[in-house]
Parts: sequence; structure tokens; C-alpha cells
Amino acid sequence: MIIDVITTFPDTLKSFLEMGIVGRAFDSDLAELKCWDIRDFADDTYKHIDDVPFGGGAGMIIKPDPLFRAFEAISDFRKNTGHRIFLTPQGTPFKQSAAERLLEHSHIVLLCGRYKGIDQRVRDELIDEEISLGDFVLSGGEIAAFAIIDAMVRLLPGAVSDEESTKSDTFPVGLLDAPYYTRPSEYRGLKVPDVLLSGHHAEIDKWREQQRQERTKQKRPDLFDRYVRGLEDSNGQSE
Repeated sequence: MIIDVITTFPDTLKSFLEMGIVGRAFDSDLAELKCWDIRDFADDTYKHIDDVPFGGGAGMIIKPDPLFRAFEAISDFRKNTGHRIFLTPQGTPFKQSAAERLLEHSHIVLLCGRYKGIDQRVRDELIDEEISLGDFVLSGGEIAAFAIIDAMVRLLPGAVSDEESTKSDTFPVGLLDAPYYTRPSEYRGLKVPDVLLSGHHAEIDKWREQQRQERTKQKRPDLFDRYVRGLEDSNGQSE
């Protein structure tokens, strides 16, 4: 998987190459990451990439020219345009299903916003998809890029030594995950549930499923309702 990131702060993303699972995936050539500095595509000596918005208003807007040039440079370098994503609060909220879907693309380009925004013509002409981390505003898109890259790369075959662990994570199963315990079996008077020490795997699986449902119902009723509707739909189809 090839990931290109267009940003005003390329050094912050380069450090990502050294972190945990993602870092090992890049070291093992499961994925490739290259950062492109928007200022390298500015058309003046002072590397200005922003200007005031037409019609007035607060804030500065990234000009179209350096962004068009950046995307063109990536296209020339890779010999394809890739799937081009703008990271913005106005985008579709990012979910686990999106991470899985994006893996279908062999080449992804992430554009990190900055300042008040970017010229609309870039969004109209060059962007295939807009993604948001949630209903809040960040100073730039780099943190969103971190999150999306991590969510995708950890799903690549070979990125995680125990691939079963990713299959049982919270969102792939539609519920929040069950609680987990490790040694010692008793700590400061706090004991591990007996069922987990029983060695009875069927009972353990049953307990964990009950815990997933109960935890989701309490903490994320929206997810639980969706899970229940999914069960009802599947039961209706099977009938």
C-alpha cells in the first residue's frame, strides 16, 4: 500500500514511521509513506501558500496553485493519481468500515488542511473523498492523517503478529470489546472472574459475548441499537 501525504508539516508525520505496529509495517515494506511539503510547490520566493478569502472574512485560505502542483507531482511520481482524500471536519465521519474499505486502494493521497481552509476549486476538481475524525476542529489535518494511516496499516496482512487480535477488536464485531485480565489472578483483593480461570472455553466465549453486549448497551447505546437491528434484519432474511 502506498500512502502520500500533502502537508505543511512533513516532519511531524515522518516520526510516525518509527512507531509500533505502523513503524514495523513500513520497515517490512508492507506499506510506503511519503510526505510532500506544500511550500515546495509555492510560486514565490517567500514560499507563500495562503491568501485572504475573496469576499472578506477572517482567516487565510491555502491557494489552489501549490495544491494543484502537489497533486500533479505525486501523479507524475507514482504514475497514477491515487485515491485522493481531503481531511476536513466537513467530511464523512471516519469509521472502522472506512479503514477496511480504503485498503481496497493500492495508493492513497491524504491532503492535510491548515488555516481557515483550502480553495474550493481544489476540492471540486481533485478530491475523491472527504473524511472527518469527528465534529470538532483541529489546527490541521496531520492528526487525522495519523489516525487514518494507523487504522488502515494495522489491518494489512503481516502488520500484526497475531492477526486474530485485529479480528476481535471492538468495531469489527459490531460491539465494544469485553474486559480482559492478566496475571496475577488476585491483586489488592481484586479478583479475576472465576469463569476466565475455569479453562472452559465455551463458557468463556459465552461470558465475553455477554460482557460485550452489556458494555455496549451501557457505554454506546447507539452501537447496541445498530447491532440489535442487524440481528433482526439477518433473522428476517434467514426466515
